[in-house]
Amino acid sequence: MSAVKYRLDGNVAVLEIDNPPVNATSISVREGLAEALKEAGADPAVDALVLTGSNGVFLAGADIKEISSGLSNKFPMLRDLQSQMEALPKPIVAAIQGVALGGGFEIALTCHWRVAAKSAQVGLPEVKLGLLPGAGGTQRFTRLAGPEAALDAITSGAQIPATRALELGLIDALADDVVAEAIVFARQAAADQRPLRLASNVTEKITGADPAVFAAFRKKLESKARGQLAPWRIIDCIEAACTRPKDEAFQLERDWYNECRNSAQRKALVHGFFAEREARKIPDLPTDTQPLPVRRAAIIGAGTMGGGIAMNFANAGIPVQLLELTQEALDRGLGLIKRNYAASVTRGSLTQAAMDRALSLVQGVTEYEALAAADIVIEAVFEDMKVKKDVFTRLDAVCAPQAILATNTSSLDIDAIAEITSRPQNVIGTHFFSPANVMKLLENVRSRHSSARTIATAMSLGKQLGKVAVLAGNCDGFIGNRMLQFYSGEAEFLLEEGATPEQIDTVMEGFGFAMGPLAVRDLAGNDVGYLIRKSRRIPDDERFSPILQRVFEAGRLGQKSGRGFYRYEGRTRIPDPEIMTLIEGVSRDLGITRREIPDDEILNRLLHPLVNEGAKIVAEGIAIRASDVDVVYVNGYGFPAYKGGPMFWAQEIGFEKVVETMRKLAPTHGQRWRPAPLLERLASGGQGWSDLKKTA
Repeated sequence: MSAVKYRLDGNVAVLEIDNPPVNATSISVREGLAEALKEAGADPAVDALVLTGSNGVFLAGADIKEISSGLSNKFPMLRDLQSQMEALPKPIVAAIQGVALGGGFEIALTCHWRVAAKSAQVGLPEVKLGLLPGAGGTQRFTRLAGPEAALDAITSGAQIPATRALELGLIDALADDVVAEAIVFARQAAADQRPLRLASNVTEKITGADPAVFAAFRKKLESKARGQLAPWRIIDCIEAACTRPKDEAFQLERDWYNECRNSAQRKALVHGFFAEREARKIPDLPTDTQPLPVRRAAIIGAGTMGGGIAMNFANAGIPVQLLELTQEALDRGLGLIKRNYAASVTRGSLTQAAMDRALSLVQGVTEYEALAAADIVIEAVFEDMKVKKDVFTRLDAVCAPQAILATNTSSLDIDAIAEITSRPQNVIGTHFFSPANVMKLLENVRSRHSSARTIATAMSLGKQLGKVAVLAGNCDGFIGNRMLQFYSGEAEFLLEEGATPEQIDTVMEGFGFAMGPLAVRDLAGNDVGYLIRKSRRIPDDERFSPILQRVFEAGRLGQKSGRGFYRYEGRTRIPDPEIMTLIEGVSRDLGITRREIPDDEILNRLLHPLVNEGAKIVAEGIAIRASDVDVVYVNGYGFPAYKGGPMFWAQEIGFEKVVETMRKLAPTHGQRWRPAPLLERLASGGQGWSDLKKTA
């Protein structure tokens, strides 16, 4: 059956795309549209056309698997359809409901006019997959909305509400009954013999564009898009739309699209796209498992983390109680939430009405008994097992029998917490990342007691809150923090041997991290890092570098004290000779002769141990799959998305390189630094992560 339904409404042909679930512009849709356009063009009874989609969606974009396989280049390509549409001497009106994204919006922009539902969203999100819109998207969008709007929208990939799209000139009318009103629009355009408006010929908003606009935007994007390809090529495309002849600008867009499509970054970002979706699948969860509906929530602790978690629920429209045992602490926490929302209103990212709605859903309480109606309670108190056990004992006594009791611990034993309750099957870890109202990752941690319903609820909750959820097994540090200790610890070993803080951070920021490991320590607080380290136990054949302890004892707590691994003026970090005196003193005390360390050695010694521990986590079943580790590190730890995550990156460079590094480190660092047996097996067999499924 054709993916495009064809029907007549009087003298208007209605072409309805029907390609569940999201009407992707796959080959079947392109073939169906080509045939339908040909039929409508040849029928003398048809005076106009309306293009729409089934199931409340216009077109949600390209079939990503087709892009990876090359099928997106199979005739007819989108550009072939667009040429066919522009050559048709009859009005074509897009009737947009739901979303029109990527290639779907490029098709809509090729129509002569666009009518949209008030709730519709449009946009060109290709940059999120390391691509740029390759079917005239950068050109037509810029010509209709102007370069400033195009730069903001296309480099971010943001979805644009229909009301805003109307203001920008991307949409021509809003409607309640979109298809019916688009038919009226098309019929009237034909009757009036209205000149057909091709977006590719519009010039009003690009004539005389100021070159300074593009220079300023490139400067603005420097830190955010450092090392990436697609955002910069998008700027080039938009600038070409304003400064080059039309045919040349369209050709440049095609050339630069192919450059992005063939890049390693596109491959890595597509991996991340599918990895996030795969992470939702829990193989041992019965398919008929139903999550507990979360209609009311409660958070224990109104500090920075607890308040941020509460904001997630309020943002999702879920009433949430915030508990502190003193009114003073509660007022302080509620005040912080209000200030966070107010800052968003000031920035323009939130309306006052939305702030008021969210605040109305947050209720402060000072008694545990007030939490009896909550469907889920998340503990977010100090990272101390005794304190957490006390909280869970009190929750167990007052919460509804079916309620989920969750802990926001970043490393503590979930089993031990669950076992002090009378309902261990209802206990799970929900590890939010700071700031919790901003960070995308939710690392859910199952205990050995967690029921299928409890796990399903935690994973479903992630979707409700707009998080990227990953399920981890229970161990010290779970997935992310268990790996991180090798990354941060190796940074200090490199300092002992001759590296400087700025060299280490420069290497990692050049790789793609927003901040290097020592700048991150200063941001989080070196007192926090030292206290966490003091609580850790390591085998007898290992050691911690004394550098962090000496930095802490010197009162160099990081940004909050103005001194850490750097000196700070505001948030600006400045290399400090005093820290080098301290580090060189450690080297002398340990009898280490300092040396020049090449940048590539720094990169390998920081990232290879990270990958090595990740492989152990996969082998132990702490992570369900290697791609789950990538999802954790990209969304929670700043690993550059365009490198795919540590496990994907390691596969691309070759597992044998990781194994070689770990063999060099193990004799001096300890047995835990030996190459993971799984990595050795994959390296020797020339296999990849996907081969694990075949041999499982």
